[in-house]
Amino acid sequence: MSKKGKKRLAVVLGAAVIVLVILLLIVFMGKEKKEKTKVGFIMSGASNETGWNGMHYNGVKKACEALGAELIVKENVKEFNGECSDAIKELAKEGAGMIILSSYNYSSEVKDLVKEYPDIVFYGNSSEHHAENMTSYFVRMYQARYLAGIVAGQKTKSQTIGYVAAMKNNEVNRGISAFTLGVRSVNPEAEVVVAWTGDWDNEEEERQAAKKLVENAGADVLTYHQNQTNVIHMAEELGVYSVGYHEALTGQSDRYLMSVVCDWEMVYKELIKSFLTGKANEKENYWIGMEVEAVGLSPYSREVTEEIQQSVEKAKQRIMLGADVFSGMIYDTEGTLRCGEKEMIADEMLLEQFDWFVEGVKFYEE
Repeated sequence: MSKKGKKRLAVVLGAAVIVLVILLLIVFMGKEKKEKTKVGFIMSGASNETGWNGMHYNGVKKACEALGAELIVKENVKEFNGECSDAIKELAKEGAGMIILSSYNYSSEVKDLVKEYPDIVFYGNSSEHHAENMTSYFVRMYQARYLAGIVAGQKTKSQTIGYVAAMKNNEVNRGISAFTLGVRSVNPEAEVVVAWTGDWDNEEEERQAAKKLVENAGADVLTYHQNQTNVIHMAEELGVYSVGYHEALTGQSDRYLMSVVCDWEMVYKELIKSFLTGKANEKENYWIGMEVEAVGLSPYSREVTEEIQQSVEKAKQRIMLGADVFSGMIYDTEGTLRCGEKEMIADEMLLEQFDWFVEGVKFYEE
């Protein structure tokens, strides 16, 4: 090849290298832009609350910080009044590529609206509604509820445990039933009496329900499925045992036995990672539990003896080895067999069709 030809070849190769470098920069910068995505988070309360909202906010905030995502929060978005739809529209305008619906009933409210935003990935905190771009997410909180029931079942003397619950849905029903199964695994004569409040967050209703369960139904242990810790404080005033939910509390007496807790930072990291890696919405339900230490119990009070702790640990190990809470002989409140001796209730049933309660659950009536 002549010197002139070699020179032309060198120029062509140099130009090709420059083009390749430019293309690589475009791809790299595009990837960086995706990794710096905006994550929208809709919550029913305030970010500075304790309980449900505070634990979720702190979890998603830490997850976004760890993964380099920008968090956009819409607080105090109440259910069943159109506010969730408005929040989604605002987040879409603000450039959110992923939106998390952190309250149970949001999904049913916006199940049609999410389809109008096919380029946005949604995660809904309910198993009842899905879409091509909306995945259900939660944790197997019922596993920890079962363990808490084992503690409560060994602390009650009246054989009556009170449960203050917001409303009937798959998650709440499943939690009540798992707790009751735990209670009756160590105390077959005990009953769990449920009082409904009809609201996730109503201090007066929760306190009154707790008081009625103790003074009228004879409960000497209280627990709850509500956003806040009002039942714990009422139990302290009434001098009965209590089991918390969401977070470990401080400043209580030893009658506060422990709490059912979840590592929400771990959960939200997994959800955001799935979006960043292009794996969002690959499955209908994202559901994890003890196998990755996502759920468990907080440290015990001195009222929980070593013997009780050992019984909890044995049950935990059985679950870790595959013996799910909802396995073996299980009857419902009507006496119908729901699960056989060598059977296990499928996840689909637990998530989407839990409209019943296990034997041992009673409902408070005036």
